[in-house]
Amino acid sequence: MLTLKIRTNAKTELLDITGEVEQAVADLGVGDGVCLLFVPHTTAGLTLNENWDPSVRNDILLTINDLIRHDPRHRHGEGNSPAHIDSSLFGANLFVFVGGGKLQLGTWQGIYFAEFDGPRNRKVWLTVLKG
Repeated sequence: MLTLKIRTNAKTELLDITGEVEQAVADLGVGDGVCLLFVPHTTAGLTLNENWDPSVRNDILLTINDLIRHDPRHRHGEGNSPAHIDSSLFGANLFVFVGGGKLQLGTWQGIYFAEFDGPRNRKVWLTVLKG
């Protein structure tokens, strides 16, 4: 298992971590298998989406921030209930097939770390199961 260390810079942010994941897969030296990613945080997540047009990231965050807002009825003492809800919607894990030592992504796909309670220092745990 490898740990990717991530520093986020904003309250909500989608960081393209595709390159870091590709490098980690190469470092593990697995030709064919499944790359498993896991975020050990309750206010962050992972998503797979378009990485060609950066406005897609903006549009996703704009919509999430409009849909999930602070509500005075929230009871969580830290005041970051929206971040926990966002994390639940995105999910804490992701898998991508690996073939010939490379991630098998679609033409426009990239892997994003989703920050909902930043800025913070974060981690993504990664391993590859041999196929």
